[in-house]
Amino acid sequence: MPRLRAALLRAAPALGLFAAARLTGTLVFALWAWHIGRSPRALLATSWDSDWYLRIAANGYGRTLHWPDGAPMSDLAFFPLYPGLIRAVTGVLPIAYGTAGLLLSWLAAGAAAWGVYLVAERLAGRRVASLTVLLWALLPTSFVLTMAYTEPVMTAFAAWALYAVLTRRWLWAGTLAALAGLSRPNGVAIAAAVLAAAALELWRRRGRAGRRVWAGAALAPLGWASYLLWVGARRGDLFGGYFAVQDGWTSRFDFGAGAAHFVRDMLKGPTQFGYVMALVVTGIGVLLFALLLLDPDERPPLPVLVYTGVLVLITVGGSGFFESKPRFLLPAFPLLLPLARALTRARPRAAITVITGMAGLSFAYAPYALTLARMAL
Repeated sequence: MPRLRAALLRAAPALGLFAAARLTGTLVFALWAWHIGRSPRALLATSWDSDWYLRIAANGYGRTLHWPDGAPMSDLAFFPLYPGLIRAVTGVLPIAYGTAGLLLSWLAAGAAAWGVYLVAERLAGRRVASLTVLLWALLPTSFVLTMAYTEPVMTAFAAWALYAVLTRRWLWAGTLAALAGLSRPNGVAIAAAVLAAAALELWRRRGRAGRRVWAGAALAPLGWASYLLWVGARRGDLFGGYFAVQDGWTSRFDFGAGAAHFVRDMLKGPTQFGYVMALVVTGIGVLLFALLLLDPDERPPLPVLVYTGVLVLITVGGSGFFESKPRFLLPAFPLLLPLARALTRARPRAAITVITGMAGLSFAYAPYALTLARMAL
């Protein structure tokens, strides 16, 4: 506990910046929503995937809608931890499901920001860590952190699992990775990171690592794998059932072929701003990963590279819902390390200009995405 309190005190300025950024963004969005006669709470709690999670929390699994061509959209595509937590909160507190979802997301976002700080601090020091947290709060899709979505929960578990790996707390790393895997499909990234770190530890010790390393490695993929197998058993196809569900949502991994076709068609004529933003953010994400990977002096440890690389690979190589790619990259906070380092070395005026520009874009994009755009989040 003394170490935890000390870590919280070190992170307090960064967490204050994070809270200020997200509160300002949420206030700007709320003012816009009231201006156009919409409810900010309803937009944050029930938009797009949020509605699916709240229905699962209230009624369990079993809802299926259909595309115009008859293809099914099953709620089995949504992982169970977040709706399970919503149901648990509403069983204790006399609040609505939407309010419980927002409360969980806000708390998880704070925990995630703390975990992001600790990982970045261990890799690059306090100044870079504080800037990493602030940049993460000012990403164009950072408004998702204040919605009833799973990204805050998954990132919180993943960031703390990474920190546990870096500090050699193997049982914590495996347990937190398992919980991240129960939160979102791309939670498999942190399981891969823990497995890679454990494999490296075993190689260094010639296979004589302690039981905690083996236990952490065994625990890490359990959450993700157990849900996939449960869906497969329910669908009558143990190993392929979940992927068939995702295929019904037009989501599949095709090494980027579907995304490339979408971009080709998008560039042929007029398109929505959200699609352009998705292309730009995804491209910048790939560039930042290249910088993270190729810099020999500041390259992060293997588990951080694996975690970030798997998230980038899933985002770039997946098809369907191209506009959601920036949201899929939101948990990939190590991508911000090269930019945070660059800002610490830049002149104060240049750094302030970059941060101000990001804040303006971030605060303006939420009203656009949730009230003006004609596309999924």
